Amino acid sequence: MNGLAGWSESSFTADGKTLPVFRQGTGPGVVIVHEIPGITPTVQQFAQDVVDSGFTVVMPSLFGTPGDPMNVWTVAKSVARVCISSEFANLALNTTSPITTWLRALAADLHAELGGPGVGALGMCATGGFALAMMVDPSVVAPVLSQPSMPFAVTPARGRDLNLSPADLDSVKARVAAGCPVLGLRYSGDPAVGGRFDTLRRELGDGFVAVELPGRKHGVLTEDRDEPSVQRVLEFFHDRLDG
Repeated sequence: MNGLAGWSESSFTADGKTLPVFRQGTGPGVVIVHEIPGITPTVQQFAQDVVDSGFTVVMPSLFGTPGDPMNVWTVAKSVARVCISSEFANLALNTTSPITTWLRALAADLHAELGGPGVGALGMCATGGFALAMMVDPSVVAPVLSQPSMPFAVTPARGRDLNLSPADLDSVKARVAAGCPVLGLRYSGDPAVGGRFDTLRRELGDGFVAVELPGRKHGVLTEDRDEPSVQRVLEFFHDRLDG
């Protein structure tokens, strides 16, 4: 595991798995789940912005080498890792990725430590939908989906799927109906997102708050960073997490 300057390194164990985590900051908790290929410099920069805005950020490392940049080689390695791992439901329909059980435990542990109304959870790209699965646990009160891209949109049906089992989708809808909104961000021409935003609108109604940007780019908060969208996420976290 490579270090990230300014971030403390530790590990977290749950559901029979131990994975590395990086932490920095004070204030309410936010779990940021990196995109493919891993915790790149642009992911780290976004996480630093969340820290600087007054939050305790915990970043698990699920795949890739922390600190490595995004390029053809690092992306290929991480895509291969995601495709062969049983922890990621990368093609299955109506299925929750098993790794989200570990992520829920991480969020619950952070909330138990820090208190307050709950914690935020943000996923991006292949992990974008993980924030939905994490909000099955009541500790997650500020879920953010940035360009959710799993299961991979190789067919229209997979492009519409939310990476959730029917039972977990029912739990998410109940949370939203009880007053927990979901924030989603994407570039409108991003093929990786497919038709998921239409599904989210249909299933969650007014509880789904969509930020949709023109263009065919992908990484809203990272490689193709849109500054107003970064500020919108920070505002959402403050609205939901500040006690």
